[in-house]
Amino acid sequence: MSTTLITNITNLVTNDPALGEGPLGQIQDAAVVVEGERIAWVGRAKDAPEADRAHDAEGRSAIPGFVDSHSHLVFAGDRTQEFNARMEGRSYSAGGIRTTVAATRAASDEELEANLVRYLREAARQGTTVFETKSGYGLTVEDEARALRIASRHTDEVTYLGAHIVSPDFAEDPAAYVDLVTGAMLDACAPHARWVDVFCEKGAFDGDQARAILTAGRAKGLHPRVHANQLSYGPGVQLAVELDAASADHCTHLTDADVDALAQGNTVATLLPGAEFSTRAAWPDARRLLDAGATVALSTDCNPGSSFTSSMPFCIALAVRDMGMTPDEALWAATAGGARALRRTDVGRLTPGARADLALLDAPSHVHLAYRPGVPLVREVWQRGTLLG
Repeated sequence: MSTTLITNITNLVTNDPALGEGPLGQIQDAAVVVEGERIAWVGRAKDAPEADRAHDAEGRSAIPGFVDSHSHLVFAGDRTQEFNARMEGRSYSAGGIRTTVAATRAASDEELEANLVRYLREAARQGTTVFETKSGYGLTVEDEARALRIASRHTDEVTYLGAHIVSPDFAEDPAAYVDLVTGAMLDACAPHARWVDVFCEKGAFDGDQARAILTAGRAKGLHPRVHANQLSYGPGVQLAVELDAASADHCTHLTDADVDALAQGNTVATLLPGAEFSTRAAWPDARRLLDAGATVALSTDCNPGSSFTSSMPFCIALAVRDMGMTPDEALWAATAGGARALRRTDVGRLTPGARADLALLDAPSHVHLAYRPGVPLVREVWQRGTLLG
């Protein structure tokens, strides 16, 4: 395989303290050698080995590609009117999802895939090189399965979320819908997914229903994730830790017992500040989780209702400004943290053997992602060793 030397990097974040300074393993005046889809070498530019070709980073800084471990990108329509209403004072609830369900059911496969590709390209331009996405806007056997088939053509990180809300078709019989989600719908969806998720929340699914859904998914070979404690205190976080879920996502309303459980377990607390921004809700307390020793990830929660952003840099800026994170912690959470939330070791870092996913910033360091919010600092994105056009 041919090799490429990316040199003239002002500051390189490796996310490996053994390779550089501080917890992010930063290297000044750095270079990276890419071989095929992998990182072959990192270090000081003056020590770089020869390569088949060279690429000048022109003094930019380099970070691992963002790992967006929570998104909802298979949908149709938008919810502009709902957003306007919230900005006029109406509170957010899970019920608005039904609007997207209707639009998604009415859309063709081609329309859904085109929409997905549009937002993936948008995210890639902002430095995202790995993403997870979910079903959850079909809520019928056929519509959930087709959402996952479409998503699986674009990522390995596909999540079955038939348990987003109780389908409007089963409004009078939620138990029957849980039976569908754990039965025929699961059978149709499991071959196309890696993960199973449930919205454990008032207005969606209670603790007993969530346990049944996650347990059924696990029996089919899908690993659990949980929408937990977004709108209120509840059993979601404790259930996630008990079932060894890869992540408990949102984590806005936490008791001390919830924080302790996350700190002592293997479940990552994935925080989604775009949702709090868009719904004017209370911010998750990242500082509380970090100080307790919990592993924290940041993700966009990109969806048409409560967090219509694909920008990981924006989420980093929010986390630093409003959630008590330092710029270093926020960057780690958006890269290595996201990889932990997907139980991946090949992404979220720039170390030999890792996938060659990196972003070059028009800035001297990653701190500018929070220091200059809203500014498009990502100049180049490399994914699997290829410079994206």
